[in-house]
Amino acid sequence: MIGGVKMKFPIWGKQKSIIPGFGLSLGYTLFYLGILVFIPLSAVVAKTTGLTWGEFVETVTTQRVMASFRLSFLTAFAGASINAVFGFLVAWVLVRYRFPGRSIIDALVDLPFALPTAVAGIALTAVYGPNGWIGKWLLEHGIKAAFSPLGIILALTFIGLPFVVRTVQPVLQDLGKEMEEAAGSLGASRIQIFSLVVLPQLISAILTGFALAFARGLGEYGSVVFISGNMPMKTEIVPLLIITKLEQYDYTGATAIAVVMLVASFIMLLVINLLQRWTSKYLTRTGW
Repeated sequence: MIGGVKMKFPIWGKQKSIIPGFGLSLGYTLFYLGILVFIPLSAVVAKTTGLTWGEFVETVTTQRVMASFRLSFLTAFAGASINAVFGFLVAWVLVRYRFPGRSIIDALVDLPFALPTAVAGIALTAVYGPNGWIGKWLLEHGIKAAFSPLGIILALTFIGLPFVVRTVQPVLQDLGKEMEEAAGSLGASRIQIFSLVVLPQLISAILTGFALAFARGLGEYGSVVFISGNMPMKTEIVPLLIITKLEQYDYTGATAIAVVMLVASFIMLLVINLLQRWTSKYLTRTGW
């Protein structure tokens, strides 16, 4: 309406998208995902169909395979749990405080993303090995870091840190201090403010970062293979066992183990999506 006169404009048709239409875009998407994801994963599953169900169960439940599964899952869980705590603290410091060198620390968080995992493994082994700066001191106190499960946890903690920090950081940036100040003015203690005001809004991001770090740790190879020692039944992770079976031309056994890891990764991604949906509904329902 202009100057009290209602103006009518001709409708020239539906607004065109700036990218190709839905059908063409969907076709490109399915083709891209098919070439890179669906076909390779289907080939892994198809290779395993050469085994009967009994043979498959027997292959993935041998003593050596079960020891590798147990080691991979426990160390990945431990590394992700450590990152859930200290990754949150790193994100809190980067968001809530201003200090000299903050941008450098912020950039260092992404270093595990950019650094080749093999280089990370060599560096960690050099530092935490029996002759390393920290490893020598730990060994004097009866703690063996490198070539033990502890070394694997160190490597998985290193490569998983960015997942937690970069997941929690944007949520903290969008989280204002008004509710914290209001709770403080009403007499709430710092512990009450954190547990009742701050944590409910961050729990989804923390759990998502934990799940991402856990899933990443399950499939990690490069940074672990140097520091673990690769001893069967003791420090042999599942990815290394798969490589060993491939080198022995046991392709069926390797793909059977890979299918188990594929299912575990899929479940982790499903859990992440469910956590995000549940938290979104919870925050909406509670008025956050």
